[in-house]
Amino acid sequence: MARILLTIALLFSLALPGMAQDVDAPASGATDPRAATGGAQTLDDILARQRGEEVPSRERSEDPDSAGAMAGQLGSLGGSSDSEVWSALRFGTADVTVSAGGAPARVLIQDRGMWWLEFREGPLTTYGGWLLLGTLALLAIFYVIRGRITIDGRKTGRTVTRFGAAERFTHWLMAGSFILLGITGLLVLMGRQFIIPTFGHEAFSTVAIGSKWIHNNVSWAFMLGIILSFFFWISHNIPNKTDLKWLAVGGGIFKKGVHPPAKKFNAGQKVIFWSVILLGGSISVSGLSLLFPFEMPMFAKTFAILNETGLPQTLGFGALPTQLAPHEEMQFAQLWHSIVSFVLMAIIIAHIYIGSVGMEGAYDAMGSGEVEEQWAREHHSLWLEELEEEGKLPDTSKAATPAE
Repeated sequence: MARILLTIALLFSLALPGMAQDVDAPASGATDPRAATGGAQTLDDILARQRGEEVPSRERSEDPDSAGAMAGQLGSLGGSSDSEVWSALRFGTADVTVSAGGAPARVLIQDRGMWWLEFREGPLTTYGGWLLLGTLALLAIFYVIRGRITIDGRKTGRTVTRFGAAERFTHWLMAGSFILLGITGLLVLMGRQFIIPTFGHEAFSTVAIGSKWIHNNVSWAFMLGIILSFFFWISHNIPNKTDLKWLAVGGGIFKKGVHPPAKKFNAGQKVIFWSVILLGGSISVSGLSLLFPFEMPMFAKTFAILNETGLPQTLGFGALPTQLAPHEEMQFAQLWHSIVSFVLMAIIIAHIYIGSVGMEGAYDAMGSGEVEEQWAREHHSLWLEELEEEGKLPDTSKAATPAE
């Protein structure tokens, strides 16, 4: 019965003129589906192209309603586009309006993003990593050749107070926070290259999130330590002529029995102090810029000042850019933060070596705060003489058993 009804319906449709239409073309007088889309391609166009059929490019027509003819717009894929619009977007000069986010949100294309990424994953991590490894290697070689710097004279068994409790707290606050910042900073910067291949993406994600949280919060302790150390020790770290004598013989660390005169801080310690103050301060400022994104732009103004001095041009860099997008400011801040941190980490590694395995008695200065009198006489003779004049040394008339 069903076959009979189907046959009747087919005969009836053939009997009506104009009823049958070509399924691949619209009926006469019918509206082209593309017209409803302003000339843009439709799903039928896409399917036809997939079948290998040729489809007219309606977007390029002169139809005033087509996408290609819409003045001031980019149109659909295949339509006309204004290269000046793309140029304006690329260089941040386009008149873009956003509902929230301010100037950073108006940057739709960040032109220098790839340069920053390539430098961060290439030269920054490569040379920074070699700097740290090279420092460790040189210290190991120095230890093998020179050995530990011991106290040459006979120990007295008496101690001299070198640093008080507040000073030691400041030192360890700064030192402990810097070590945490260094480790977490390296994990965030270089962890992707080493953790993912070994432990996978999930492990790196956990480590990176934890490292970022520690890094951001511990940074405040480091900055506080810098401020406190500046006020505690600035008076002892002003360079003087005695430092030249100390530097002339390398502080006596290369030859046994050589002990140049020095006050409470010798020239080497003054280098460490000013490195921490200047480099650590610079790291802190760039870190604040990263902690509060787009709030503290620094580099455009700095570049303008440098250009006025002519230094970049003399060194062959040409005029530095003074028109920077907000994101470029953040990228320069991140790179500077990392570069200076690598340099300071190398200096601090050398400082840790001398203050621990490299020199006998040096750790006591920041450990207990008390140092062997003979150690003070050999390494800080002028400071010890000042204490003697002020009557701050232990009474030597009392019997004392020399320490072995």
